[in-house]
Amino acid sequence: MFSIIQAAGWPIWPLLLCSVVALTLVIERLTSLRSARIAPPTLLDEVLSVTNQHLPSAEIVNKLAENSVLGQLLASGLRAVIADPRIPDARLRQTFELAGRSAIHKLERYLNTLGTIATAAPLLGLLGTVVGMIEIFGSQSPSGANPAQLAHGISIALYNTAFGLIIAIPSLMCYRYFRGLVEGYVLELEQASERFMNHLTRFTQAAPAQPVVRSGP
Repeated sequence: MFSIIQAAGWPIWPLLLCSVVALTLVIERLTSLRSARIAPPTLLDEVLSVTNQHLPSAEIVNKLAENSVLGQLLASGLRAVIADPRIPDARLRQTFELAGRSAIHKLERYLNTLGTIATAAPLLGLLGTVVGMIEIFGSQSPSGANPAQLAHGISIALYNTAFGLIIAIPSLMCYRYFRGLVEGYVLELEQASERFMNHLTRFTQAAPAQPVVRSGP
């Protein structure tokens, strides 16, 4: 492996760095985007059952927020209703929307970096190809070609092109996979928040109407 890196020349080092970063991001996203950490299948039904008769305590709400991303979303609605039992439906919906934006930001973390690596790796490989071509042309002289320099230039061109594609193709596939996974989770979170908001409206109380004060006779 070290001999291949030596033959590929200095343009291989940015590609190796990209490969390490891409592998780290893929492992991190595989760990973070598990269903148990985002939206456990039975969590919503359990919360609906617990809050069927009354709102839970603050301690239970905090434990719910630590459960998963869906738990954080549901806990934000519970906290809003507990803090203001007369909260209007529009404000409650806004609370869920803000919590949903925060959840989406967490789900999409590092995906742009992975997509950038998938796009940049072939370009870095092309850079290595150009450097190799320069080496090849530099090997030409009036007295004839330098075989060692010619072979080195060909090695730089081919190795960097191959490494760029080897890094870009898996990175692009993982990026597309994670993007589709996130879109599925977002839809699931939207449906859960809508269902839970309709459930929470049972505990909200309409604010009393203000008496009309008339002036004059």
